Amino acid sequence: MSELSYLSAAELSSVGTPTLWAVTIAGVLALLVLDFLVTRKPHEVSIREALGWSAFYIALPLAFGAWIWSRYGGQQGIEYLTGYLVEKSLSVDNLFVFMLLLAAFAVPAVLAQRVLLYGIAGALVLRAVFIALGAAALQTLDFAFLLFALILIATAVKLLRDALSGHEQEVDINKMRSVKLLRKVMPVVDDYHGTRMTIREGGRRALTPFALVVVAVLATDVVFAVDSVPAVYGITEDPYLVFATNAFALLGLRALYFVLHAALSRLVHLSYGLAVILAFIGLKLGLHWAHGIWKGVPEIPTLASLGVIIGVLVVVTITSLRATRDSGDGDRTVVHEVQGGGPGGHSR
Repeated sequence: MSELSYLSAAELSSVGTPTLWAVTIAGVLALLVLDFLVTRKPHEVSIREALGWSAFYIALPLAFGAWIWSRYGGQQGIEYLTGYLVEKSLSVDNLFVFMLLLAAFAVPAVLAQRVLLYGIAGALVLRAVFIALGAAALQTLDFAFLLFALILIATAVKLLRDALSGHEQEVDINKMRSVKLLRKVMPVVDDYHGTRMTIREGGRRALTPFALVVVAVLATDVVFAVDSVPAVYGITEDPYLVFATNAFALLGLRALYFVLHAALSRLVHLSYGLAVILAFIGLKLGLHWAHGIWKGVPEIPTLASLGVIIGVLVVVTITSLRATRDSGDGDRTVVHEVQGGGPGGHSR
């Protein structure tokens, strides 16, 4: 390798033994199966139910973090907790987009959690793929950290520009590429038929709006994976910890959505906070890359990163709540329904 290749395969250390990987993946799959069993009968989620599951999915990763700390030491424990906090904060923005999509497709309340669960399952698969690609890049590319830094800084700039523009976020079903493609492949009916994705109508197999919204949610998962995986690699270089933080952050989204549904529209400054966090992690990655070449370049400690991230999230939460305190709802969503009475439109 060249002189710039200061991170080799041997140096990319991980606490993840084959046994630990197997147990973790099995645990994640078991929790997914449990969620699918819980949602097998469509029903509206009560706040009590959502709070119960949210408490479980917060306590579980925190307990796991305590185990990481006691088993592998404080450095790995701090890296895990910081990475988890980054992923959880980014997942709140994911929830806001999911909220827009569910509203745009007029998803019945009883089907909402099943749509979210499909999105979470898809996100887990995509994150696993991106995490593997990220680990391979760190082992083979001299400039991988610099590349990740540029991705995060570019994302931060876009978030900040969108926030400063003052334009409300929009979801126009007619303009979504995934929806356009599906309508070209198969006809789409107007009405939901429970959790069925296809039905037979007029002798032909047709898609339901449930299928459209699931595909739309999965398409957004790709965009989120591009941001979140480099972000957590900016906290820890351990692929196992990267996977664990992503998995735990995503598994609790179904319940968290119903807990935060009313509050999401009040977090009007969240984009500013996420822009700062992503830019900060991008700077941290850039300094880490430069430190591997010029030892005199300082690095940002993970503990300092944890403090910055917590501080930013606290500030934007307080300022958001104050900004929307007198406005009633602070709603920042704009939804455009398809002409013709439903998400299916008349593309038959």
